[in-house]
Amino acid sequence: MQSRLVALEEGKDPPSTFRPNQSRPLPLRLLQFFLLFLILGLGASIVSMYMIRLGILNVNPVLQPEPTIRPCSEQPTSIESWIRPPSKLLHNMNDTELLWRASVVPRIKSYPFKRVPKIAFMFLTKGPLPMEPLWERFFKGHEGLYSIYVHSLPSYHPNFSPSSVFYRRQIPSQVAQWGQMSMCDAERRLLANALLDISNEWFVLLSEACIPLHNFSIVYRYISRSRYSFMGSFDEPGPYGRGRYNRNMAPEVNLTEWRKGSQWFEINRELAVKIVEDVTYYPKFKEFCKPACYVDEHYFQTMLSIETPHLLANRSLTYVDWSRGGAHPATFGKDDIKEEFFKKIFEGRTCLYNNQPSSLCFLFARKFAPSALNSLLNISSRVLGF
Repeated sequence: MQSRLVALEEGKDPPSTFRPNQSRPLPLRLLQFFLLFLILGLGASIVSMYMIRLGILNVNPVLQPEPTIRPCSEQPTSIESWIRPPSKLLHNMNDTELLWRASVVPRIKSYPFKRVPKIAFMFLTKGPLPMEPLWERFFKGHEGLYSIYVHSLPSYHPNFSPSSVFYRRQIPSQVAQWGQMSMCDAERRLLANALLDISNEWFVLLSEACIPLHNFSIVYRYISRSRYSFMGSFDEPGPYGRGRYNRNMAPEVNLTEWRKGSQWFEINRELAVKIVEDVTYYPKFKEFCKPACYVDEHYFQTMLSIETPHLLANRSLTYVDWSRGGAHPATFGKDDIKEEFFKKIFEGRTCLYNNQPSSLCFLFARKFAPSALNSLLNISSRVLGF
């Protein structure tokens, strides 16, 4: 005790057997540092996740490539890109792809742009177009009111001059055989390619042996003002009509619905879409209408008569002479081309046009041999009006 008092008197710490640990505050500092690090880490993680979500950070450049930088002057897609006709008719689509593409149509009937409806002239040929000079004269001066499509044998390579209206108007084609379904395939192919141009409203099927009987203005006015499409479709009870019917076509096609008509037609856009989108009647006709059932005289005629009879005029616009008999119509050469020949076509005939009697019944005619061309050119301005 005395030594303790002495130490106090001298200002020294008293001796003791136990001293508090001088480093005791250190764990508190470590705890504070750890908490600060934890808060900073959590904060950085939250900010990083937020930036990634906004797309500011790109944590995986392989899976999330940087967006392409577009100039401020770039215009958004306009309606022009949807309504512009194909710049080239040759394409790589097969028939399945082409028919599907052509069947895609707008559901709103009114057009949100200025549309000048055109006539699509579709030429189904084997090779050359011997009547090309006559057609050139017919089309001259009416650009913007027509389109031209040519389906020929794949082996044929046309040599139209760049100034010709037929220049580069060939579509991807396949072999078409008379009386076979391949003939209807070619016609559907023509319609499908023509449907890709939204301005085409009417579709006329022609051959290399066809000629126009009137000038373009009369043809355009006649077709555009008609309430009906000109597809011949009638019930023929004889062996060349109902006699070609196969009862295996029921129930899609019954005998009372079986129709026959000319291969050469004019139809509007609505009916053209119905033809290219058909998957109901096509298999039946392909399987059960084979020679001596000639499918090009029955398929479209029967299908449209069932589906849209109220839209058909039930006659063709193309004059054909069957009076000479045989499986094919008469062919006209240079000796036939006289004014009396055309008077026979123009006069003494009556048909219905918009449910009213009319003496103007035919706009086109066939079959004309190449030898008739010069005579037709000499007489066209005087008789045909162009």
